[in-house]
Amino acid sequence: MSNAAQELAERCAAAMLERDRASTGLGMKLQSVGPGRAVLHMPVREDMANGHGMCHGGYIFTLADSAFAFACNSYNQLTVAASAEISFVSPAAAGDTLVATAQEAFRKGRNGIYDIEVTRQDGSTVALFRGKSRTLNDTVV
Repeated sequence: MSNAAQELAERCAAAMLERDRASTGLGMKLQSVGPGRAVLHMPVREDMANGHGMCHGGYIFTLADSAFAFACNSYNQLTVAASAEISFVSPAAAGDTLVATAQEAFRKGRNGIYDIEVTRQDGSTVALFRGKSRTLNDTVV
């Protein structure tokens, strides 16, 4: 990976984060970004609990989706989700910090596939997410 590619990924992430009120409003923080990859973390607050006292799956999906967005937009090509699916494998609770690690699995032309693992602060897996992306005819920065 070149320094120019890394710098571009960081500029794209900074521009997106500045405009992303959903992710920042949920307390997400970008830990790292690079070409085709991103790591975000989010504290699970009491108001994120569902009726079973666990973190609502929608918040976990949103964290994974945000990591997906930062990873697939790291090339300065405006890219959106074409589809996504998630498998919840263990619950999270208020007080946990969740970490979403996104990694590009495939990218060719206007299409991409990204795998995101959501873990607790102890490294145990909470969810596995796969997103398919589609690049549009615009840039991020």
